[in-house]
Amino acid sequence: MKMHNPPHPGEVLRQLCLEPLNLTVTDAARSLGVSRKALSSILNGRTGISPEMAVRLSMAFNTSAESWLNQQLQYDLWHAEKSRKSLHVARLSAA
Repeated sequence: MKMHNPPHPGEVLRQLCLEPLNLTVTDAARSLGVSRKALSSILNGRTGISPEMAVRLSMAFNTSAESWLNQQLQYDLWHAEKSRKSLHVARLSAA
């Protein structure tokens, strides 16, 4: 089921994982084994959740990697659908 204007997974990560635990970006990045810059980029919506990051998040926050990847997919698909009319695609059919 498609969500209307889903939040970026970084926003979800900040609001539902980091803030309730009073984690700083630096502390969370250290726990995840990534750089502060990499985590900050996700939290600020500049980059998406990769499969590896999804696994790291699932291990750190006792969630599923699939849930993180699904959030990213829904976010990406919603933004791609917004540009549907500007795409130049010819419909193909069997002869």
